[in-house]
Amino acid sequence: MKINFNGLKDKELTQNISKIFEIALKKTHTKKNISVNITFVSQREIKRLNNEFRGVDKVTDVLSFPLFESDELKVGEMLDEGTQSDIGDIVICKVRAKEQATNFGHSILREICFLSLHGLLHLLGYDHMTSEEEKVMFTLSDKILKEAKVNR
Repeated sequence: MKINFNGLKDKELTQNISKIFEIALKKTHTKKNISVNITFVSQREIKRLNNEFRGVDKVTDVLSFPLFESDELKVGEMLDEGTQSDIGDIVICKVRAKEQATNFGHSILREICFLSLHGLLHLLGYDHMTSEEEKVMFTLSDKILKEAKVNR
């Protein structure tokens, strides 16, 4: 798996996210020849993106922009062996992440790892539009973070 970190130079954070993503790929039975872009943006930029792509005119913490439909990913048709396949982009507002870390009483490292994983799971076809989907996605998220030893 290749992760392109845009706007993040913190080695501890990039190592933790990489570890979490590797565990996520194993748990979701996803081929490892994928690449993901993670970009850190300002509040103004994430609000603009949220408004433009979701019609929600407010600051959010994370947005995902998948390049494939979830059923395409599950059958792996676009994941050629030996070729790196970009599956999409994750955009995180670091200021919002810091606010949430303070509000939830945990570290910024934990919050950004959670948001990165949340974005990846969306790129892999997971969602939380229904209570059943939410339970599946957040249970998986908790298991992955626990295995990676990124705790609250």
